[in-house]
Amino acid sequence: MIPKSFIQDLLNRLDIVDVIERYLPLKKAGANYVACCPFHTEKSPSFTVSQSKQFYHCFGCGAHGTAIGFVMEHTGMGFVEAVEELAKSIGVTVPQEAGNVPQHKVAPDLYDLMQSTTRYYREQLKKTPRAIDYLKRRGLSGEVAARFGIGYAPDDWQNLKAAVPNYQDASLVETGLVIAGEEGKRYDRFRDRIMFPIVNVRGNVIGFGGRVLDKGEPKYLNSPETTLFEKGHELYGLFQAQKAIRAHQRVIVVEGYMDVVALAQNGVEYAVATLGTATTPYHVQKLLRLCDQVVFCFDGDKPGQKAAWRALENALPQLQDGKRLGFLFLPEEHDPDTYIREFGTEAFEHELDNSLPLSGYLLRELTAQVDLKTQEGRSALMQKAQPLLTAITAPTTALMLRKEVAALAGVTQAELEALWSIKPVAAPQRPAPPKARRAAPSGLRTLLRCMVMKPELARELPNDWSAEGAEGAAIAAVADWLRESADETSMAALIQHFQGTLHEGVFAAAQGEIMHLGEDFDIAAEFTGLLRKMQRDAIEFEMSALLAKGLGGMSQAERARHEQLKQELQQLKAQPS
Repeated sequence: MIPKSFIQDLLNRLDIVDVIERYLPLKKAGANYVACCPFHTEKSPSFTVSQSKQFYHCFGCGAHGTAIGFVMEHTGMGFVEAVEELAKSIGVTVPQEAGNVPQHKVAPDLYDLMQSTTRYYREQLKKTPRAIDYLKRRGLSGEVAARFGIGYAPDDWQNLKAAVPNYQDASLVETGLVIAGEEGKRYDRFRDRIMFPIVNVRGNVIGFGGRVLDKGEPKYLNSPETTLFEKGHELYGLFQAQKAIRAHQRVIVVEGYMDVVALAQNGVEYAVATLGTATTPYHVQKLLRLCDQVVFCFDGDKPGQKAAWRALENALPQLQDGKRLGFLFLPEEHDPDTYIREFGTEAFEHELDNSLPLSGYLLRELTAQVDLKTQEGRSALMQKAQPLLTAITAPTTALMLRKEVAALAGVTQAELEALWSIKPVAAPQRPAPPKARRAAPSGLRTLLRCMVMKPELARELPNDWSAEGAEGAAIAAVADWLRESADETSMAALIQHFQGTLHEGVFAAAQGEIMHLGEDFDIAAEFTGLLRKMQRDAIEFEMSALLAKGLGGMSQAERARHEQLKQELQQLKAQPS
């Protein structure tokens, strides 16, 4: 685990303008910088970056965050990857907290080795008419083959002797390029195969996929898990597809390397493939950072159906309201490669547009397994649906699916939730009892805005401070965070800490308001004045409630409380403004 103090220090050292300009040209506009948003299509710039506040906010689509958040959203990297990338850019090493198993660091020469091997395979392809003819028969142009770095591993046991200075180097085994056999004998893993380099989001080759030219088993051979390559975290073609995925706000997940390359050859450049493993939650999370729609396109045969269901199960906890997941099943005799070559790009994209939504696929599969005409069938439906629906954390999606399953089972949503012993997605609205201490929502928004701009102000909150609503909860969360964080905090560190939490929406709204504020006002004075006013209002409200009972109607404890409040009010009024 990366220490929280390091994250704060990293954000303090980074300049968000420099970070974003590595990916996106920015233009100065007053105190801020602007650009057309990379996260949605727009003609006039609404993506705004504040250098003084070290965060970005798009007034068009609501995208927001810090330098770390931007790299995650723009590249699809995970949190740790983004932190490591940014730390590397300023020449610092990411530490690990004591007590944790240190992560294995990849030596730079391993990447160099993979790059050299890629060049060797590409050179061999140019020298091998049989391999070139194979790619031409599959409809691939030289331009697309070059874009994906496609090469060829000759049919020999030790091809890589010609590509590396020392064939006995341990790095060849560590990267999975060479297999160490008995009695120290070595031989290449990939022989007589079309080679597809697997590239991570940083642009480094981390593994290979090899496909046989003729008949043979296995049809596809992948690099093993290595210090460079973790199958459950990587997707073939993502590096090449990122720009198209953002432009179309859609990505297709297919099963094979040739599917990705063939789709790109025919103008569908936003496809990726899993790497010999089922779609993982990490895959889904990474893709949903890049676009609004993910379509899983699998073969219509039994293995394809099985792969689709695994993808659905692993996607459920990652679902986000407003994002769409769909499933496209091609006829059994086709895969994406053969389908698009036979019917064309327009027909394939028409199929994508009409793909089955996740909710439709889920309900179709569940209801196909039971007889809804019987009580036993409806009971079985609820049993099968429970682990799937309770895995969904997206509120609206969870609500709609619970309603549909409840209706199919002939029960109410409340009965279904009670039977499953789960908290209702939408609790019935009941009038809240009046509380002695409350603050106007507009005042709480202003208080929160001050704390976002200057987090250390949270230390001025009284220990018994409380307030209702989303803003009140967010203010309390900031105070809790400050007690646990390092002495020096920053606006960027606060925003990063609450990214992805229940309070993110409230902080996003505050960031949008802050972007419009100038630099020439006293935040601390505004915060202190507002806090004192809230405290006075709360005391006066509670005093009024007690006085409404009349002196004769108050108990001895209530009269003592009234006197205490009176003294607190006098002390507040006596404080200098």
